[in-house]
Amino acid sequence: MAPLRFTVHHRCRTTHARVGRIETPHGAFDTPAFMPVGSRAAVKGVTVEQLRTTGAPVVLANAYHLMLRPGHEVVARLGGLHRFMGWDGPILTDSGGYQVYSLSHISRVDEDGVTFRSFVDGSEVHVGPQRSIEVQNALGADIIMAFDDCPPAAPEAGAAADRHRAAHERTLRWLPRCLAAHKRRDEQALFGIVQGGIDLDLRAKSVEGVCSVDLPGYAIGGVAVGESTQRIREVVEFTAPRLPEAKPRYLMGVGYERDIVNAVRAGIDMFDCVLPTRNGRNANAFTRTGRLQLRNARFREDASVIQPDCDCAACAGGHSRAYLRHLFQAGEMLGPILVSLHNLRHYQRLMLDIHEAIREDSWPSIAKAWPVTQAGGSDGVNAE
Repeated sequence: MAPLRFTVHHRCRTTHARVGRIETPHGAFDTPAFMPVGSRAAVKGVTVEQLRTTGAPVVLANAYHLMLRPGHEVVARLGGLHRFMGWDGPILTDSGGYQVYSLSHISRVDEDGVTFRSFVDGSEVHVGPQRSIEVQNALGADIIMAFDDCPPAAPEAGAAADRHRAAHERTLRWLPRCLAAHKRRDEQALFGIVQGGIDLDLRAKSVEGVCSVDLPGYAIGGVAVGESTQRIREVVEFTAPRLPEAKPRYLMGVGYERDIVNAVRAGIDMFDCVLPTRNGRNANAFTRTGRLQLRNARFREDASVIQPDCDCAACAGGHSRAYLRHLFQAGEMLGPILVSLHNLRHYQRLMLDIHEAIREDSWPSIAKAWPVTQAGGSDGVNAE
């Protein structure tokens, strides 16, 4: 029995964008899809019930973090990740490969994997392809990721570019080891990850190598790790159409609304990013025209909600910008909760409008309805 089924229902006439549906053992979701990040089996600041109200169809968790605390064996003994966190919908687990990049200051890479300095107790922890898959098998997510070598952004030449070449080659060598270690192939869909940095020749070689292994889906990794928006777009537009048409395409760790729309146009089906909750905790509210920094004094007596047409708990509840600013100024935890919920809903509303634009063959409507997705507007603070 296949652990994942993917069906494309509609293709845009003018772009590579498509609307599809992914079916997993814990339910189905429509694509393009945005996955909130719950690295430690929790999307920061919100309950599972609140998360459902945002329309989130699938959640991402991180195998590395859960391996260290509380331990994947503990999660397995308690019934698996779905039961442990109380989320009965689809879950994807990252392999820990991203930590090769984010924890590069406390890790070292070799042919067998990566040795980290644990953020819990400072002990050395080694994770390789087999270990990563073992952990993800124990956690029980519906979609699991191959263990890859994810380096930081690199220039066109020099030692950093050599690091990307080595990461690309190592990722290819690790993939068969991941597949061989995968013990729950009827229940969990293993996705391969394309690396190569901003070197398009390396990206092409990585696509060829990774996609030579027949897997339920494929991802583009190693972007949004320090590149410019234009570089991200170039890599995605080059790589996405080269991935198998009949399989889900996942762009890891992206991103701002502009980056998502550009990637959907290129044919990407799945996204994840910490931005909605990270920004929410820091009083940054997303809107269709740009971000609002709610700590600013100009909101002190602003009676309007964040986004008048939004149906999130903050906006539909009538909580004014002035009130939200007060919560942050007073150190009340309700402020980060409400703004995080708004931001999570903001991203799901964007995805719904993208679905409609593709189905109705009205792609230009996205630019009109979401000015934030246009050049110069996506990640800046809205001056209104």
